[in-house]
Amino acid sequence: MTPRKKAPAPSERERYEAEVAAYVAAGGSEDVQRVITAVHGLHRRLSQWYSQSLTDVGLTGGEWGVISQLATAPRGTVMTPTQLAGALSVAPSSMTHRLDKMTERGLVDRTPDQEKRTRVLVTLTEQGWQTFQQVIKDSDVVESDVLERLSSVQRVQLAELLEQAIAGVDDALST
Repeated sequence: MTPRKKAPAPSERERYEAEVAAYVAAGGSEDVQRVITAVHGLHRRLSQWYSQSLTDVGLTGGEWGVISQLATAPRGTVMTPTQLAGALSVAPSSMTHRLDKMTERGLVDRTPDQEKRTRVLVTLTEQGWQTFQQVIKDSDVVESDVLERLSSVQRVQLAELLEQAIAGVDDALST
């Protein structure tokens, strides 16, 4: 018996077209499904790249989540392990274990809160900030490649349209 050859995996574009066709056949609106499926497909492929990129710099996705939360928090904002656990949708005990490892590696500091002594504050160290910068710079190269087919004006338009869609999600979830 001759072994069957595996069919090559579909391209992201082929997968997108097949998904949109299936959603429309099931009763979805074509214009809505084209947008949502495209955003989801872009997210899926970029997530694959991000996972590999984080592995290359010695981070897990969970550790990146902590670094990203701390680095993007408004200036002067401090976070507790409980707040980080909530923001990243993990159990507080899992966050404690994650922070233990990250503290050992010099990525974050944990210090007692001077106002509330039973509380611990988590901050990003200089090494943590440098790691954040490295990941962002590496990601920017790939993200720029993804968007190279768009002009500067189209990038601005796309950003504005996606920001409106995000506002729509916020509105829909707040009711």
